[in-house]
Amino acid sequence: MIESPALVTIAVVGGTGKEGKGLALRWSRAGYRVIVGSRSAEKAVATALEIEHVLEGKSMTMGMSNQEAASQANVVALTVPYAAHRETLESIREALVGKLLIDATVPLVPGKVSKAQMPSAGSAAQEAREILGSGFEIAAAFHNISHEHLLQDRAVDCDVLVTGTSKESRELALRLVGAAGLKGWDAGALENSAVTEGLASVLIHMNKTYGSKHAGIRITGIDRL
Repeated sequence: MIESPALVTIAVVGGTGKEGKGLALRWSRAGYRVIVGSRSAEKAVATALEIEHVLEGKSMTMGMSNQEAASQANVVALTVPYAAHRETLESIREALVGKLLIDATVPLVPGKVSKAQMPSAGSAAQEAREILGSGFEIAAAFHNISHEHLLQDRAVDCDVLVTGTSKESRELALRLVGAAGLKGWDAGALENSAVTEGLASVLIHMNKTYGSKHAGIRITGIDRL
């Protein structure tokens, strides 16, 4: 259960990338203690200082190596490129015991990013479950939102679909989606992440086709709370 934001530490593993930086910024702005993780601790510290500067020192943001960040957090958000997905998960596996992993990875194939090509496990999130093994709580989210939206301090006209290994994992992830200033929806079992991850390639294609940079999705037909 997420209590007061100040009592919760979120590690953003791969947090020096654009999406990771955007999520770290939004959670820091919401009052969470955020640790930016990277293979390079120096790059992580530099990104944390950038966030501190943007928020005028009114945040609890630090930078560490991926392993250190994951070990000190209550929740771990994974925002690495797919090429680094397996290696990163294996390196932080022990630190994830008893914690929620929010996997934002999309299995994009370089040079063919506008064509959905899912791994044999079905999705990156399902692959994460295979890598970690049973007993780990995993939610998958943030696949269909542009990093340009995340890095801006304004409302985002895009919904976030959240899948997960349990209702509890999805509920916790949805709270953090809301804390990031976004509208989230419970999209069911982790197996459904094959659809949400695949949508990323559809949106990339639409961006190229229609000259945009931040196509997104909205859920209709359900009352928005």
